[in-house]
Amino acid sequence: MIEFEDVTKRYPDGTVAVDKLSLRIPSNQITVFVGPSGCGKTTSLRMINRTIERTSGTISIDGDDINGKDAVTLRRGIGYVIQNAGLFPHKTVVENVATVPKLIGWDKRKAHSTAMELLERVGLDVKLAERYPAQLSGGQQQRVGVARALAADPAIMLMDEPFSAVDPIVRHQLQEELLRLQRDIGKTIVFVTHDIDEAIKLGDNVAVLRVGGKLAQFAPPAELLANPADEFVRGFVGQDRGYRALTFVHPEALPVKPLPDELALQDGVPLGWRNGSEELLPVGSVFKRGDSLRAALDAVLTSPTGCGVCVDDNGKAVGVIDQATVAEALRS
Repeated sequence: MIEFEDVTKRYPDGTVAVDKLSLRIPSNQITVFVGPSGCGKTTSLRMINRTIERTSGTISIDGDDINGKDAVTLRRGIGYVIQNAGLFPHKTVVENVATVPKLIGWDKRKAHSTAMELLERVGLDVKLAERYPAQLSGGQQQRVGVARALAADPAIMLMDEPFSAVDPIVRHQLQEELLRLQRDIGKTIVFVTHDIDEAIKLGDNVAVLRVGGKLAQFAPPAELLANPADEFVRGFVGQDRGYRALTFVHPEALPVKPLPDELALQDGVPLGWRNGSEELLPVGSVFKRGDSLRAALDAVLTSPTGCGVCVDDNGKAVGVIDQATVAEALRS
């Protein structure tokens, strides 16, 4: 557990970036710091690994004050992922990932084999191992950054807006990859973002900070959406928080109907909707059984026919859902 107790960061010119911040970050969960520019979220994150030193208050990890340990030693035991990955341009992908293990004394063979395993774990083709960062896409670079942060198997990972510099499709993929990794490895992750949707999607807990570095609310996403603490949080979460809250509604048995003839398939995968011409209309979003009501509603709303397509884990269509079924689920 990471604990902040009355932590303040005041710069020499008198600017207060973080003001008496107190909160407990649970172990083995993702905690997201979110808020507008100037709210101190990145400063708060960087005080955990002492790349920024606090002015007053206490930050402890599992009860031990972080100032009781050498700063460099502390940082080597904490994974750190930043925007644009921050990779060493003169090192290959595998050399980048193996950097921290080598620094803490692993032999080259162990560091190299661990790095190769991690490339696969974060969804990268090992054929990219000998390439340099400039030869990778932005999404691939961010995956390397995550692999590097995991290389020494740290208990804690700090992630400072790691996905904000990539396009929306890649960002979605990276978010899903992070959630998959977290299910496998169960790290204590502190994640900074300015995007409330990203915070709600990724966070087990969300800390909303207001300008001036004050904590406005700290709560699980569902509670944050249902019961914002004040007008600031209500405004930051947005007027459509009811729609976002559907992310946490999972109907037990949302009934799906048989696949209609109008849905064109290839080996079971939906290609589009037939409309009497040679060109197919787009499928729209799809959802899986067990997905949230938000995912089902989105599938219905984005389909040109008003029918959302339900798929299995292999992307093959298993049925459709119509507007009336979703409306009934919303009323129940």
